[in-house]
Amino acid sequence: MQLTDLKYISEKREREFNKLNIYTLEELVRHFPRDYLDLTRVTPLTAAYHNAVILTKCEVLSVEVNRTARCPFVKAACVQSGTYFTAIWFNQLYVATKLKRGDYLFYGRVQNKYGLGCQMNNPTFEPVDKNYGLKGIVPVYSLSGNLTQGVVRVSVKQALQKLPFVSRIPLPLQKKYELISLKSAYEKVHCPKNMFELRQGSERIALEEYFLLVSAFKVIKGDREEARRRKYSVTKDELAEFIARFPFPFTKGQNSAVNAVFKAVHSRRKMNMLLQGDVGSGKTAVALSGVYMAVKSGYQAAMLAPTEVLARQNFGLLQRYFPDYSVALLVGSTPTAEKRAVKAAAANGEIDIVCGTHAVLQDDVAFKNLAFAVCDEQHRFGVAQRSALIEKGAGCDVLVMSATPIPRTLSLILYGDLDVTSITDKPRSRQDISTAIVPERKYRDMLLYVAEQAKLGNQSYFVCPKIEGDDEGTLMSVTELYDYLRSKLPQTRFALLHGKMKEKEKTDIMSAFKAKEYDCLVSTTVIEVGVDVPDATTMIIFDAERFGLSQLHQLRGRVGRGDKKSYCFLLTRSQSEEAHERLSVIKNCSDGFKIAEEDLRLRGGGEFIGTRQSGRLMNEIKNLRFPVDTVITAKAISDDAFSGEYDIEELRRTAYEKYSHLAEVSLN
Repeated sequence: MQLTDLKYISEKREREFNKLNIYTLEELVRHFPRDYLDLTRVTPLTAAYHNAVILTKCEVLSVEVNRTARCPFVKAACVQSGTYFTAIWFNQLYVATKLKRGDYLFYGRVQNKYGLGCQMNNPTFEPVDKNYGLKGIVPVYSLSGNLTQGVVRVSVKQALQKLPFVSRIPLPLQKKYELISLKSAYEKVHCPKNMFELRQGSERIALEEYFLLVSAFKVIKGDREEARRRKYSVTKDELAEFIARFPFPFTKGQNSAVNAVFKAVHSRRKMNMLLQGDVGSGKTAVALSGVYMAVKSGYQAAMLAPTEVLARQNFGLLQRYFPDYSVALLVGSTPTAEKRAVKAAAANGEIDIVCGTHAVLQDDVAFKNLAFAVCDEQHRFGVAQRSALIEKGAGCDVLVMSATPIPRTLSLILYGDLDVTSITDKPRSRQDISTAIVPERKYRDMLLYVAEQAKLGNQSYFVCPKIEGDDEGTLMSVTELYDYLRSKLPQTRFALLHGKMKEKEKTDIMSAFKAKEYDCLVSTTVIEVGVDVPDATTMIIFDAERFGLSQLHQLRGRVGRGDKKSYCFLLTRSQSEEAHERLSVIKNCSDGFKIAEEDLRLRGGGEFIGTRQSGRLMNEIKNLRFPVDTVITAKAISDDAFSGEYDIEELRRTAYEKYSHLAEVSLN
C-alpha cells in the first residue's frame, strides 16, 4: 500500500516521507520512534539531576532575544516555588512570539550550572491552561523537510489500522511462548499507554526480527558451507617450535584459540572464524600462529589492519617472527615504485606474507596462492572491504579479530555462521589499571597530576566524545578541549587527533606521540584502535557517561601496555544515579566479557547491538529497547521451528529474502 492511500498525505508530503526512505505503509510503521516524551508526571527542578529530562511547571517572568550572538537564542527568566532559573532556545527565534508572562509546562533537559543556578535547554512548552499535547507517553520521530511530529504521528496511526500484520513464527509456537500479536505490538510501540506497554511491544517486534535473523543464519549456514580446497601440511610439533619463538608463554586461552585454528584448517571445510578477546589478551600472537600454519604449508597469507600505524606495528612483528619468509608492507604512503614491486611479487608468489591497510584491497593487488587472511579489528571495516580481501584467495581461510568482547547470547545472533573463539584470560605481564570516577570539582587536581607525570616522562590520553560541540553548550568539542588544556598547562606538549584529519596526518601524529615528541594526546575515539605506547600511563575520558561500557573499557586498554603503573580517570558532570551505576562497573571491573554482559543488562540488547552494527543489518530495530532474554527466546523459538515438526518453507524463503545480504555479512 502506498502513502497516498492515507488521508492528508499529498504527493508533495509523500516526497517528504521519501527523504526518510519511507515509500510504503510497511516502511512507515517500521519508522520507529527515536525517543519518547514521558509526560505522565511533573517533576520539581529541585528533584532533577544534572542532564535529566523532565516535565516541570513554572512561571515565565520575562523573555529576551539575542540576534547578534554566533548562535542566536531566546532566553526566558522563570521561577518555580521560589527557585529562579532560565530556559534557552538556540536558533529558534520564533519562540519569542509564542512565550509571554504566565504559567507554562516545560519539557526538556535540566543543566545544573554549579553555583550559577539551573537552565533548561530547548524545552518543549505549552501554557498550563491550554495543555493539549504535553500528556501521556508521546512518541518522537526522526523528521525531514517540512514534516512535523504531528503529521508523522497521525500518519502512523492510520497505517496501523490499514495494514495486515503477519507473523512468520508458526502459530503453535506463538501460543507456546504466549506471544502477543504483531499488530498489538506495533500499536504499543507507536501509541503506548505506559512504559510497560512500550517495553512489551518492543520486545515482541524485536523477537520477530531476531527469529527471522536466526532462521536466516540457519538457512545460510546450511547452504554455504564450503569444502576445503587446500591441505595444510604443518604439524603440531612445528607449530610448537614457532610458538616457542615468543618471549612469553601462551595463556590457556591463547593455546585454546591456536588449537581451534589448527583444527579448523585441518577440517573438511574452510575456516571462517571470529577470534574475540579483551584488550591485551594476546589475539595478535594467535593470528601470527595461524599465518605460520599457512606459510609453513607453502601458501601465502595476508594481514589487514584499519590504520597505517597499526599495519606498520604488525609488519614489525611479522619481520621479527618470520625471518625465514618474505614479508611486505603495503599501505597508502608506500612509494609508487615500491607498490608496483610488491604487487608483482605477491602475484607471482615471491612474497609469502602481505601486511597492510585498505591498499591491499585495490583491484590490482593479486596473490598467487592466498590461503589465510587475517582481518584485525574487524568492526573498523565494511562488509565489502572484508569480502574484497577474502575473494583474493579462492577458498581462503578467514580469521577476523575483535577486541570488543560480545556476550555469547549476542554472538549467536551477530555472528551466526562464524565459529566464535574467545580468549577470556590475560597474559601475566599485563598491568592492572586503576580506575577512578572524577567529579568536576577535582578537575584541577587531575590536571596537576598530568603535568607532574609529563615531567617524569609519562604520557597521557585525553578523550572527548565529540569533534564539534553541540548547540546546547553541554559538550566540549575536542578542539575546544585541546585549546583549554594548552592554556591550563602551557609547559606540557599537546597533540590533537580526530577522525576528520587525513590518514597521513593521523599516522604522523600517532607516530610522533609514540616517539615521545608529545606528552599528551587530545583525541576522539579514533584512538580506540591504535598502536602500543608503553609510556602512556594515564587515560582521561571527558563526559564518560556518554560512552558505552565496552567502549570505555576499550579506551582504557590504550594504557597499561608497559611496565609502569597506569590510571584511567572517568570525568563526569552527571549526578544521575544510573550514570554513576554504569561508571562504577568500569571502576570495579577489568574483565571485558563481564563488562559486556553488564552493559547488555543495563542498556538492553537493542541499544547494545545498535552501537555495534551499521548499514542494513540492525538499522530497522536499533531504536527498540529490549532485554537479552529476547535474544535467547528468539533462538529457542527458531530451534523449535527447525525441529522438523512444522511446515517452514515459507519461513525459510522469507528469512532468506529479508536477510539475503547476510550471505556477505556472515563472512565477516
